[in-house]
Amino acid sequence: MDDREPLIDYNQSGLLEARILVVGVGGGGCNAVNTMVREKVAGVEFVAVNTDLQALNRISAQRIQIGGQLSRGLGAGANPEVGRRAAMEDIEKIRSVVKGADMVFVTAGMGGEPEPARHPSSPRWRWRPEP
Repeated sequence: MDDREPLIDYNQSGLLEARILVVGVGGGGCNAVNTMVREKVAGVEFVAVNTDLQALNRISAQRIQIGGQLSRGLGAGANPEVGRRAAMEDIEKIRSVVKGADMVFVTAGMGGEPEPARHPSSPRWRWRPEP
């Protein structure tokens, strides 16, 4: 057993727990959230956000369908613009879930595109292997 004194003496009973939220967006993000739920990641709340109702029904976390009017419950077809419009259609649903969170982590795929630079919300960088 370690007999050293703690570096800082503090009262742990006064600590508040942070509300940490992981939001999975689209097929890739929702699959990541489902994996985290299955692996029993503790101390985190999970939310899955998708236009695809059938895909959402396979998720074990809280679910939010977005863009129901736009997509009629189908996917966004790997089109980032459809995803953006769907999110704007139901922005209040999304805001109500993240409200009060201390930290929000968003996990998402890149809309089916193999090159991240094609995604409008990603940084404009390119990776090139050394010759």
